[in-house]
Amino acid sequence: MTPPAGPERLRAWLALALAPGLAPRAARELVERGFGGDPAALLRADPGTLRRAGIGPEAAAGLVGAEEAPAVRASLEWAAARPGRHLLAIDDPRYPERLRDLPDAPLVLHVAGDPEVLALPQVGVVGSRRPTPAGRETARELGRALAEAGLVVTSGLARGVDAAAHEGALAADGGAGGLTVAVCATGLDRIYPPEHVALARRIVDSGGALVSETPLGTPPRPGLFPRRNRLIAALAHGVLVVEASVRSGALITARLAAELGREVMAVPGSIHSPLARGCHLLIRQGARLVETAADVLEEIAPRLGDAAARLRRPSPAPAAAPSPPADPEYRKLLNAMEETPLPVDVLVARTGLTPGEVSSMLLILELEGRVASTAGGLYARVPEKG
Repeated sequence: MTPPAGPERLRAWLALALAPGLAPRAARELVERGFGGDPAALLRADPGTLRRAGIGPEAAAGLVGAEEAPAVRASLEWAAARPGRHLLAIDDPRYPERLRDLPDAPLVLHVAGDPEVLALPQVGVVGSRRPTPAGRETARELGRALAEAGLVVTSGLARGVDAAAHEGALAADGGAGGLTVAVCATGLDRIYPPEHVALARRIVDSGGALVSETPLGTPPRPGLFPRRNRLIAALAHGVLVVEASVRSGALITARLAAELGREVMAVPGSIHSPLARGCHLLIRQGARLVETAADVLEEIAPRLGDAAARLRRPSPAPAAAPSPPADPEYRKLLNAMEETPLPVDVLVARTGLTPGEVSSMLLILELEGRVASTAGGLYARVPEKG
């Protein structure tokens, strides 16, 4: 394999990536077409040459001293401070080839973990940040099964479906762990959400990777998440949506995946659940309806070429269903519940129990792991495994 770019070339790419007023696409085209593929040559160009190349005064001013900018130094120091940290310039042989499909491909990626995992066959798993218990469990089990089948599970480290998919991949092979990639919208020194710092560490320790195009120190901002989503779509051979409203960012990822020629897949749900409507919309638009990991493999295997031969048959979900509660009223309440969240008054009407009885029983069932409370005071039955 060709070795990574030398330090001066990497510094030049970083300077261009972080320079104000110069978009990645424009910088890449200028380097490739006007400066012989040498990013340092663009930085050394005199004002007249820059003007003839179509670079405006503001962008040209941003290139002056760009290689010594604090943000450039911070990235270089971050990468040098600890093993397992990498900066991949767009002409680095380790830079994921699939990202080059993007017209605005990042000029430099910050990577924590193994950069080689970015070249492996990947499936994006995305969805609601507030999934139902059934949606969370579905994402986790699909993440586990897809990782055990030999795919890298790629998501965005967000709350909800993203985290469940990462955790499922890490639980693959009986807890030995599968490979998963988290594409972050913030700088890699600002893991978001903060409660996922431990999850991010597990991803790296298991042989996976964290990836970001944003400079170090970048905090979470709304506009960064759709940009993050395009990287998930580009890295993956297919994107699977598990629970999403029609306005969900997961649908943005699915649309970007379709525009890039990736497969789009969705898990159906209850017609009464708002979190199923985004998935149903995708299915009506032609997305593959997915019920099992085998459905995902069938959909994307033709795109993997020789790599498809290395995939393994997904294993069934572990663990048997818990025994039903002995008390008949608890059984009545559980039988009245659905995996779609319901309000207490609906459960009262279905069971004939009093509101106080239902509330007390729900608390016990939640402590036993049989039901889960969701936003708005709703309750759902936890899906049974096995």
